Amino acid sequence: MALRRIALRDFVIVPALDLEVSQGFTVLTGETGAGKSILIDALQLLLGARADTGVIREGAQRTDISAEFDTPSAELAAWLEDAGIPREDGLLLRRTLDAQGRSRAWINGTPATATQMRALGNFLIDIHGQHAWQSLTRADAVRDLLDAYAGCDSGPLVTLWKAWRQAHEVLARARNAQETLQQERERLQWQIAEVAKLAPREGQWEELNVEHARLASAESLLASARTALAALRGGDVGGALDGLVQARQALQEHADVEPQFLALCSTLASCLAEAEDAAHTLHGYLRHAEPDPARLHQLDERLSLWTQLARRYRRTPGELPALLADWNEKLRALDAATDLQQLETAERERRDAYDKAARTLSRARSRAAAQLATAITQAMQGLGMAGGRFAIEVSAAEPGAHGTDQVQFLVASHPGMTPRPIARVASGGELSRIALAIAVTTSRLGEVPTLIFDEVDSGVGGAVAETVGRLMRQLGRDRQVLAVTHLPQVAACGDHHWVVAKHSTADETSSSVTPIEGTQRTQEIARMLGGEHLSATTLAHASEMLGSAVGG
Repeated sequence: MALRRIALRDFVIVPALDLEVSQGFTVLTGETGAGKSILIDALQLLLGARADTGVIREGAQRTDISAEFDTPSAELAAWLEDAGIPREDGLLLRRTLDAQGRSRAWINGTPATATQMRALGNFLIDIHGQHAWQSLTRADAVRDLLDAYAGCDSGPLVTLWKAWRQAHEVLARARNAQETLQQERERLQWQIAEVAKLAPREGQWEELNVEHARLASAESLLASARTALAALRGGDVGGALDGLVQARQALQEHADVEPQFLALCSTLASCLAEAEDAAHTLHGYLRHAEPDPARLHQLDERLSLWTQLARRYRRTPGELPALLADWNEKLRALDAATDLQQLETAERERRDAYDKAARTLSRARSRAAAQLATAITQAMQGLGMAGGRFAIEVSAAEPGAHGTDQVQFLVASHPGMTPRPIARVASGGELSRIALAIAVTTSRLGEVPTLIFDEVDSGVGGAVAETVGRLMRQLGRDRQVLAVTHLPQVAACGDHHWVVAKHSTADETSSSVTPIEGTQRTQEIARMLGGEHLSATTLAHASEMLGSAVGG
């Protein structure tokens, strides 16, 4: 996934730039103020840094940055798939920023957000700035660096911490609100008891109204049934049933002569059967049905109670069953909230889960701290701090989202000294060298394919500078390394060399980046050694440094 190519258009003082990037160790050099860090600034913007229209070249309408990387790894390919971005043989990133502050970004031609570009950058490039030492005094940065070295993921612990704090807050609120909760609970219990007298169920209101209407009209219903039965059965004069029998008999006498009579006889037989069924039903109804004043009075009282309760709680009578169910649900929730024992158990279980994960993380940090301290101490020996010792102190701290540890970097600059907090005992130059030792040590173990060092070698020189160069060249055997440097000893160790130059005319100032080799490279190293006026001595020295670096 190493960087293959970077292209800039109208970025700061660069009108146009298109560079092929090789594997190994590439150095960027140039005079002070030439813009050696422009490429790094461009890559940071490409990978989601905050957009500032000040990076647009004066007179241009927008800046355009793109970079191409090798085929994505399996992990990055999975990330691209999750993000809905097509996977291709390579990886092409692009970002533009116009003079109005509008920023746009693409991954393999698919529009992307700045957040996605930042996430992607974590897979691709690790940048160590010239002020990297400043993070050595920040507790969070120190802890994160140790966790990264140990391969620890504090994400699950953060989740457990939030769960514990939430349970703790619920318990605290319940304890503080016991009186209020109890009052609310008693109020709900009283309301539930009042409505529960009805034992209301869905559809019951409608059923009661139907029964009440029937009982209220009992006399009228009986009178109608008697009249209907009399019409069917008749008296002395005869009823409808007798008439149907007579009509059927009259037609049957001549059915053999008139075929139509036969069909009418069948119809009258059906009518007669149904009329007899109706008469039988009416007879049964009259035998069992009778007014029930007591039941009617009972229904009057029950319907009145439904109406009163519905009016009191501002509901329709038909809504009372749902209202009672809702109150019961709220009461169950209140019972849970007032059950301090249950809440205390939940809080304790979450605390135990957090403590267990925090202890596991602490043990991993302690193991990694000893290993990392030893590795950094070894790196310090070749960086002008022979006999110095680096230590990492993992001590107990108040529980937090990232565990129960306080991580602190300690250093003893000279033999026999007791390691003390790094900010108190290290000078600026020592801090830079320690930061470099840490960067080299941790970068060697990382998986990001491209490492960029932006003048992290400031404050060193001589044999230490040669060591820095050799360390970076060694890193370049396994990873792609780019370094902005002002030290000829470091520049001589590069597998590839780019020179950044500033060009000024009456109208504008621009910057260019040019790959150099052979005589040009010797002359650049000589310039770094002795200034603009190249002498035979500085050229010879430069040639010797380049030869030694290649031979080493």
